Amino acid sequence: MGRAALITGGSSGIGHAIARALGEDGYRLTVSARRPDKLEAAAQALRDDGFDAEPVPANMADEEEIKKLVAAHRERCGRLDVLINNAGIGIGGAVADAETKKLDLQLNVNLRAVYLLARETIPMLKEAGAEHGKALMVNTASIAGKHGQGWLAAYSATKFGVVGLSQALHKELASDGVQVTALCPGFVATPMTDWVEGQVPKEDMIQPEDIGEAVRFLLRTSRNCVVPELQFVRPGDSEL
Repeated sequence: MGRAALITGGSSGIGHAIARALGEDGYRLTVSARRPDKLEAAAQALRDDGFDAEPVPANMADEEEIKKLVAAHRERCGRLDVLINNAGIGIGGAVADAETKKLDLQLNVNLRAVYLLARETIPMLKEAGAEHGKALMVNTASIAGKHGQGWLAAYSATKFGVVGLSQALHKELASDGVQVTALCPGFVATPMTDWVEGQVPKEDMIQPEDIGEAVRFLLRTSRNCVVPELQFVRPGDSEL
């Protein structure tokens, strides 16, 4: 049976680009996102290009939906070789003006869900690691998880958390053949960065396909080569 991947936030942007890259490399895909209509259209686009892609809508703020997503993937594919923990949300604003519900939403989707999805998929990833020595968990953080961003304080805090969680998971899982990498991109040309397009044109941003190629790189290195973190910045970016 061919290898399989589960991608959250897979209806557009980084998640969709990673799904396409993995599909091109022969992976069976389970793609998830919150909005069923948008997700189905994204999955159909992948299927139209000949990839085995199954949409499973899920709200990452809901623990039961996360469990159902993992169960659906296991039932269909029977295995998990790659987890792409990519779903995320960013809400800008000053800390002094922040609404608690918007803070909680970012904490739940950007950090709690990454933790819960990792927990629920670790058994399958360990099975794959035992089989071929290189299962992969990729957690999408942000350059804001390396350098705190004003007016994105909650988002930055969650992404710092994703980096730390990824480091901890690496220590827990490395001996089981499961590699864990945190991705830390700057502005990527996706709908999530529409708010900054007046300052940075989309054509000058990192492209989603760049992130897809990074996942390919991670999968093509040997089992003895662990990449704990990848940062992606634009030419001349000062925050290094």
